[in-house]
Amino acid sequence: MRRILGLLLCLLGLALPALGEEAPAAESFPPREYDFTHRAYRSYDSETLKYRIETFTVKGCRCYLTKVWMQDPARQIRKATSEWKKNIKLPKEMAAAVPGAALAINGSGYWSPVYPDVPENYPGAVEDYFYTPWGSLTVTDGEVFRNLEELPYCGLTLEADGLHMYTGESTEKVLSANPSQTWCFRDACPMLRGTEVLTPEEWPFAEAKARRTVIARADRNNYLILSVSNEGRAGLTLHEVNEFFLNHLETEWVYDLDGGPSSALLARRKGARKMSRIMGGGAKDIDIMAFTELPETEN
Repeated sequence: MRRILGLLLCLLGLALPALGEEAPAAESFPPREYDFTHRAYRSYDSETLKYRIETFTVKGCRCYLTKVWMQDPARQIRKATSEWKKNIKLPKEMAAAVPGAALAINGSGYWSPVYPDVPENYPGAVEDYFYTPWGSLTVTDGEVFRNLEELPYCGLTLEADGLHMYTGESTEKVLSANPSQTWCFRDACPMLRGTEVLTPEEWPFAEAKARRTVIARADRNNYLILSVSNEGRAGLTLHEVNEFFLNHLETEWVYDLDGGPSSALLARRKGARKMSRIMGGGAKDIDIMAFTELPETEN
């Protein structure tokens, strides 16, 4: 029977795995094509990482949409961070610590003496949280730096199949997925789940116009980054950003990373050594999210 099946597969040009041998892993999806397309500002093309930065205006405000495809996001999305509770760094300094970083954006929001708005239900003194990321859970390179078990987690994690967004789950549930990294901003910063709007309608933070860094997952291998500048206008509200995604792009989820002066979009031309600033990057941050090619030994 197997011989007959093999002959049929050969006629169809298909390979038959040997007995006891696992079938090869499915190929990653190719870069998605989007109906929303504008002038390319910068692009990068390799076998395992492709991105295209497009520039346009939304309500008179200069924006950049970065369309990213990765062969294996779990190994190509990287995190670089400042020293825990010690200081903050410029995004370009943290990006320089990520070998082969071809693209980088600012990451988590953080508490400091200037912005000491630690929620009242967080244990300990306010000063205990200075120069650490927002959120009840912080994981960096698999190491847990904070786990407030009684408080729900709202933020992003990097897991075996890429980035995931959590909207108030227990830290126990989040950790059960074995995340290697986390990025977090305010508890209300999950923006969309499919077409469901999660942003509170009358939240003052969401109603303010500001520079923004917003990331969305289109599928396992494809991500979208909207970088909102204050060129031509004071920026966009989170409600206006939601409107943009709902009108132009289909996503699994949308999440608002730190923004304002912390906004940063850095990119490197293929073959170049250093990254250049596309937008922002002039203020120090607590961490970044970087994107790299898959090392040849792992490809």
